[in-house]
Amino acid sequence: MASTDAQKAARAEIALLAGAAPDVAQALADWLARLGHERRLSPKTREAYARDVAGFLGLLARQLGRQPGVADIAALQPRDVRAVIAARRAEGIEARTQMRFLAAARSFGRHLEREGLGKVGALTAVRAPRIPRTLPRPLTPGDARALADPATRAGEAREPWILARDAAVLALLYGSGLRISEALGLTRRDMPEPGRGDQIVVHGKGGKTRMVPVLRPVLEMIDDYARACPYELEQAAPLFRGAKGGPLSPRIVQLAVERMRGGLGLPDSATPHALRHSFATHLLGRGGDLRSIQELLGHASLSTTQIYAAVDSGALMAAWKAAHPRAR
Repeated sequence: MASTDAQKAARAEIALLAGAAPDVAQALADWLARLGHERRLSPKTREAYARDVAGFLGLLARQLGRQPGVADIAALQPRDVRAVIAARRAEGIEARTQMRFLAAARSFGRHLEREGLGKVGALTAVRAPRIPRTLPRPLTPGDARALADPATRAGEAREPWILARDAAVLALLYGSGLRISEALGLTRRDMPEPGRGDQIVVHGKGGKTRMVPVLRPVLEMIDDYARACPYELEQAAPLFRGAKGGPLSPRIVQLAVERMRGGLGLPDSATPHALRHSFATHLLGRGGDLRSIQELLGHASLSTTQIYAAVDSGALMAAWKAAHPRAR
């Protein structure tokens, strides 16, 4: 099945780049193969890279009046790249998409250099668009607990095991700071034996595995769901199941939260991912250090975690006033 998906992705990539000049098309095929074999990118990610480079080549062709060849790409000047970025900006493309667009073009340029097809220094000479850093919007502790409280769902006309499932998933997001994909990727064997541990095995981004502590009440909620679930929960199969027994979709969890927002009077920013933000922000507000929170969240870089310091600046000022000898 996986190989079939890869073949479909490869055909989609070829279709996306069918209009390229012959020498560029060959270089693109080699580059995409390298992304798959050496960098082990997923078919969908490779397709996104191909789509971005196809867009870059399309805008370049508009400037040249013809499809660019490898020599044209190697001869690019910084002003040419800026013109392409300006054209994208004029189309209303946001900065984050622009940065991804340029990153894909740079990756292809590095491939051309590795293959001895020319140096493409213009792509690295141009600064990527700045992305305004948006602060996460955590919930209040009371609202976060309400979303993860089974009692909140008592009036919903759905099967009890489904209500128990949703409560367990949301409790994991807030209680352990998981991404929704990490929670739904858990299997039965990732969980500790009843009464024999308080940590779970989480499979995060990039295939990285980490151990995350889980609260006893959350484990009990998961056990309640597992006992009520009408489907057999095999050790290696997804722990959380959909209504028909397949893996639970993130969209189902999102819809469950949307239904609850109205009854609880919560804003649109109250989403499953907001529970992860709330986990980090509330830990920091209670004196947790950034390095420990980084490990719990599975962030590769501390700079990603530091954004929560800006969110909870009030708590940091309170800590400074309480601890600094000249603050009183």
